[in-house]
Amino acid sequence: MTKADLRTTLEHFHDRYNQPDFIPDDPIGLVHAFADPRDREIIGFWVATLSWGRRATIIDKGAQLIELMGGRPYQFITEHREADRARFAEWKHRTFTYTDTLYFLEFLQQYYRENASLETAFSRHLKPEDATIEPALIGFHNDFFSLPDAPSRTRKHVATPARKSRCKRLCMFLRWMVRQDERGVDFGDWHHISPAQLCLPLDVHVERQARRLQLLTRKQNDWQAVLELTAAVRHLNPADPARYDFALFGMGLEEAR
Repeated sequence: MTKADLRTTLEHFHDRYNQPDFIPDDPIGLVHAFADPRDREIIGFWVATLSWGRRATIIDKGAQLIELMGGRPYQFITEHREADRARFAEWKHRTFTYTDTLYFLEFLQQYYRENASLETAFSRHLKPEDATIEPALIGFHNDFFSLPDAPSRTRKHVATPARKSRCKRLCMFLRWMVRQDERGVDFGDWHHISPAQLCLPLDVHVERQARRLQLLTRKQNDWQAVLELTAAVRHLNPADPARYDFALFGMGLEEAR
């Protein structure tokens, strides 16, 4: 397949799946329920963290989380007292348990006491000349677990390239927050990270299609594979490589049907 043919194919599937019709059946739909960017980034980060397993279950657990926050995530995070955290005791998603929830609540409350947006937790580690978000992901992970009572078990829920992780969920979250186009799926709330620096979330659908199209040759599904795939699609659209997440994911869905 020529480069022109590849771009045509990927743009076709991008146009098919980067659509508002995609929103209700995807975890990003929970984020679209909020108008305040602070609510969106809090729920976006948390729902992205929970995004493994069946989408219907992820959406259900995310909706429960929002309800436990009284439908106002930012207000709850910034104003709740320690005693209010007990309401989350019975809420969990797979291996994400009450211990993890307590730490997320603690970190986010302390963070928002000093910062206006979660974007800063990523962007302060990134320079305009950095090719990808790798330094931002590493820096965020280090900051997130900098509190003295950070449970070691919670580290598996917030990935880092420093451990060679694909960082699929964080890459997806940053796509939601950074990308913006006329289609209205991604939010574009953050402006200190360039869409050109985004990396593709390497899930099973994206990985399978990337290999079929020879965009990915590395055998391991690790951070180096993410960089290889992102570099390959950046040749097709240097300013917005993450747009092809829609295409590869959509192609994978159609193949699985």
